Amino acid sequence: MRIRIIRNAIRCNHCGDIIESTPVHDFRTCSCGCVSVDGGHEYLRRCFRYSPVDFTDLSEVEPAGDGDLENGDDDHRAKNFMASSAYVLSS
Repeated sequence: MRIRIIRNAIRCNHCGDIIESTPVHDFRTCSCGCVSVDGGHEYLRRCFRYSPVDFTDLSEVEPAGDGDLENGDDDHRAKNFMASSAYVLSS
């Protein structure tokens, strides 16, 4: 099932910053450097320094119908609509 990302955002549970990624490859980090968000409206990526409990996910998604993918770009977009992934930030 494909999804459409409405909002790609998280809240840092350490400093309280809300960070949002809007265009693709828009890598944003909170002011204390503990968490980051990336992907814009193409994919969901979270990075954290200590553990996944460092952030609260504020993203909004909805199911995407076949008509939501335009210009025959189904293959490219289907690959980018992936489950959320998380990575550990190096110290």
